[in-house]
Amino acid sequence: MATIPTQIRIDTNVKEQATILFDELGMDMSGAVNIFLRQCILHGGLPFAVVIPQYNQETLNAMAEARRIAEDANVRGYKTMKELKAALEADD
Repeated sequence: MATIPTQIRIDTNVKEQATILFDELGMDMSGAVNIFLRQCILHGGLPFAVVIPQYNQETLNAMAEARRIAEDANVRGYKTMKELKAALEADD
């Protein structure tokens, strides 16, 4: 099968996250893009629905709260469940 070099522009964060995912799946970016393009051809379009999510207000509020917590340097984070459990038990 002949191949041709192709150049695309991808958001840096998206590329980093996708590369990590594809590494875990045992493939590289080129292989993943080829799979995607073949699926587009097989489906005669995108192989998934492209929609704007319709979240209710409760979900939007929870997402905003999660962002605030994630960005707050004063909120302690935990790397393992063991650390979290110890912190929860210490608060008793």
